[in-house]
Amino acid sequence: MTRITLLGAGRSASSLIQYLIRYAPLEKWQLTVADVNPAHLVPVLAAHSEYARAVAFDIQDEARLEELVAGADIVISMLPALFHGPVAHACVRLGRHLATASYVSEEIRELHAEAQQAGVTLLMECGLDPGLDHMSAMAVIEHIRARGGRITSFKSYCGGLLAPDSEGDNPWKYKFTWNPRNVVLAGQSTAKYLENGRARFIPYQHLFARTEPIEVPGYGSFDGYANRDSLSYRAPYGLDDIPTILRGTLRRAGYCAAWHTLVRLGLTDDSVHLGNSADLTWRELIEAYLPVAVPRAASETELAVQCADYLGLPLAGPEMQRLQWLELFTDKPVGLANATPAQLLERLLTEKWQLQPHDHDMIVMQHLFEFELQGVLYNSTSSLVVLGDDATHTAMAKTVGLPLGMAVRRLARGEMSRRGVVIPTSPELYTPILAELAADYSIRFEETESVASRSVFAR
Repeated sequence: MTRITLLGAGRSASSLIQYLIRYAPLEKWQLTVADVNPAHLVPVLAAHSEYARAVAFDIQDEARLEELVAGADIVISMLPALFHGPVAHACVRLGRHLATASYVSEEIRELHAEAQQAGVTLLMECGLDPGLDHMSAMAVIEHIRARGGRITSFKSYCGGLLAPDSEGDNPWKYKFTWNPRNVVLAGQSTAKYLENGRARFIPYQHLFARTEPIEVPGYGSFDGYANRDSLSYRAPYGLDDIPTILRGTLRRAGYCAAWHTLVRLGLTDDSVHLGNSADLTWRELIEAYLPVAVPRAASETELAVQCADYLGLPLAGPEMQRLQWLELFTDKPVGLANATPAQLLERLLTEKWQLQPHDHDMIVMQHLFEFELQGVLYNSTSSLVVLGDDATHTAMAKTVGLPLGMAVRRLARGEMSRRGVVIPTSPELYTPILAELAADYSIRFEETESVASRSVFAR
């Protein structure tokens, strides 16, 4: 009997829990799901009580964490990323394996040697992005290398979006399927990437104004903006000498230009508390950020005109239409006292961008390669689109939870020999996981390859 304990059962854990329940009796697992509010898990686990249970757990309770880790063979953490450190330390100390969907933090990276000595695997970055991006990219990279090709450019984009049938009259064409705070604070450092052998930097204040158009067959146009540090992926992918590498995030066309206006207004700033009252209105907040005072008797339209003039935008343009849809120029209270602008914006967007029960989300991922083979330059594209079933069984939950569950299954079977901090860039992990996703869940990448319009010698 293998004891598996899942810490955290929030929005993105639904597909993971279903997968673990499916294989628990077949693989002889005893499953414990620990959450701060476990009541919602009771009906989910009720029919599986012989091998699955729900328990209460608060990450601030160190003794409870120690107890849960000690009682497991494998711990899965779906907690917010900042809590993975204490969980990882407990796993190494008690000799238990850990699996998560989150990035390798510096704190966890420093546990590598200690985990190896303890015979523990800290399996990180096994979700969507990071996770499926590693697996699918490495599958293409190894295929190109096996043919003798040399990769000269790699760009990878991913976005959690709304399915076309759920966009409705929402001009942003976006709702939250992931942590709202992470969306509001996205990109708040300088983005770094390589282009034709030269380092490129985009400071936050320009990030959403410098995007790349991306086309996904059958799903239309998107904007891609650069993630924080693309350079760190050269070594894990074995692309140390590549001239061009960029990783980015996808949004529907027009989103980034409108988000850029929120950045310019100062509404994504999380560094200063305003000392505001909860009944401060959005109109008053916007007025406070404009360089010219707006008369108190001014109408909503007059305030919008002043804001458009400040931003240098047409009032009837798409950016201002998106701001007006958010009700930024109305007497709607901000509803939160002594908050940062980013906290106020997060609160507003959580209301405006809430996924409704009938909504379907959509995951879009695309890898764009250039490579040389026998003197010819080729383009290779690998694209994935996954649609959610409803507001609970989302595409985000599927693409985060299923790869993680499949990785845990391999770990529990003893099919992973590596110890220490591990990410899924080796064939022993990504080959069976990509195959299972395609065969059992129809989650597969569509790949195309063509001769580039320019020659090797035209560079």
